[in-house]
Amino acid sequence: MQNQLAKDFHFLSLLKYAFPTIIMMVFMSMYTIVDGIFVSKFVSTDALAALNIVFPIINVIMAIGIMIGTGGSAIIARKMGEGSQSEAKQDFTLLVILGVVLGSLLTITGLLFLEPILRFLGTNEATYDFGRQYAGIMLLFAIPSILQMLFQMFFVTAGKPTLGLTVTILAGCANMLFDYLFIALFHLGIAGAAIATGIGYLIPSLFGIIWFSLYRKGTLCFVCPAKNKGVILHTFLNGSSEMVTNLSAAIITYLFNIMMMRYLGENGVAAITIVLYIEFFLSAVYVGFSSGIAPILSYNYGEGNILRLKRLFRISILFIILCQALSFLISIRFAKPLVGLFAPTAGEVFALAVHGFYIYAACYLFRGINIFASSLFTALSDGATSAALSLMRTFVFILPGLLLLPHIIKADGIWLAVPLAELLSVILSAICFLRLFRTKLNTN
Repeated sequence: MQNQLAKDFHFLSLLKYAFPTIIMMVFMSMYTIVDGIFVSKFVSTDALAALNIVFPIINVIMAIGIMIGTGGSAIIARKMGEGSQSEAKQDFTLLVILGVVLGSLLTITGLLFLEPILRFLGTNEATYDFGRQYAGIMLLFAIPSILQMLFQMFFVTAGKPTLGLTVTILAGCANMLFDYLFIALFHLGIAGAAIATGIGYLIPSLFGIIWFSLYRKGTLCFVCPAKNKGVILHTFLNGSSEMVTNLSAAIITYLFNIMMMRYLGENGVAAITIVLYIEFFLSAVYVGFSSGIAPILSYNYGEGNILRLKRLFRISILFIILCQALSFLISIRFAKPLVGLFAPTAGEVFALAVHGFYIYAACYLFRGINIFASSLFTALSDGATSAALSLMRTFVFILPGLLLLPHIIKADGIWLAVPLAELLSVILSAICFLRLFRTKLNTN
């Protein structure tokens, strides 16, 4: 059978291939968003603030899954492009087993040290019990959380993005249904939100195990894995940028919460939580597109098709620039109704979130290019450049602004830190693009 990654993609065909992954990432972002909406509407804004305070724990789990998924899928797609199908299947199986092992370790370690972790993250009397309930349950679902991310990426690598989309939509719908049942009807509070999200993770993880075990005719399936420490190390290195992004997000989220608590109190933490939830949704398009086309880039890189890689790059940049402009316009035009999904329009949290969102929205003019840049270098097996871009964007450029700007312009400086970091990052991404075309993509 013909490998879908070997097709000669053009603008519409590339978007058609990436579209399922885009929608898939949008539904993944809705897991957290729906939790936030139900918690804010049916529990309290303190519970909503607690979700954001403990989110660094979720970031760590996501970091492991995304690191293995992105780093591993690039390696597997490249080997498929080189014609090493058997080795690609062995590596795929080994990486799934690795995800299960690491998920088990996260569950055990997290539950053993949950109380000191929550205290360190900044929970207080108003938020500790909410945080303990949510984080404790989510740690129990660490394995399915990692596996659902792996399988969503590996479905794309296997040339089955639509299948991954279908399963993710089912999982997203189940999450929303159980959020309604557990929170609105059964009054399980924030614990109900965690259980609903966990069920949403279980659906794609169980389906992936069944599919790759029984469907033997595809480009990827479970086989007896070879003992290959090299592919694990290469996966860690190649996927390090995505892991850096999520670990940095955990640290920055922690600092956001501390700074907001200092300047605006618990209402400020709830406000930044709302803005970050909206960010998950608006950024999902960039993450989905970049993840969707990454196996195509890796395959063509393994095949040595430089001319096709250049065309894919041009198409990608055009699409992302258009999406950036649209995201910014949506943010400005619909700021109030978007924030209104989470907070009463007459409350202080609503006013703080809307004001902050107008400032924060400037980041959408640059974010798509930066996300694509990191994904591109991962797809080309240049994990070092990808990791450097991610670290600079998600930590190094944000940290000074977050620590210094509030001393100058108070709380507005907290909101401005991310747009400033995205602007600096897009300049760095452009420099790396120029270097890429002078080296790996130089056809002279």
